[in-house]
Amino acid sequence: MTKGGQALSGEKSTTAYWSANVRLILWNLVIWALVSFGFGIVLRPMLSGIAIGGTDLGFWFAQQGSIFVFLVQIFVYAMMMNKLDAEYGVEE
Repeated sequence: MTKGGQALSGEKSTTAYWSANVRLILWNLVIWALVSFGFGIVLRPMLSGIAIGGTDLGFWFAQQGSIFVFLVQIFVYAMMMNKLDAEYGVEE
């Protein structure tokens, strides 16, 4: 397997692949928590003065925005994992 033009050993490559995979998962969890818990619950009073779609932004994030962001995250995660799989030569 190669990464950046350098041949990697099997164990080192596996460790690098899973490290990149876990880092991607953690970033997705941080975004998900920020949007669903942060914007929808914690920051809701601060966002209440901003109108979007006939309601305030805090309510929108709590009811719809976090779901939309989650759906976008699924597709972005799939694309990023396909790229990561191709980079480490483990694509299906």
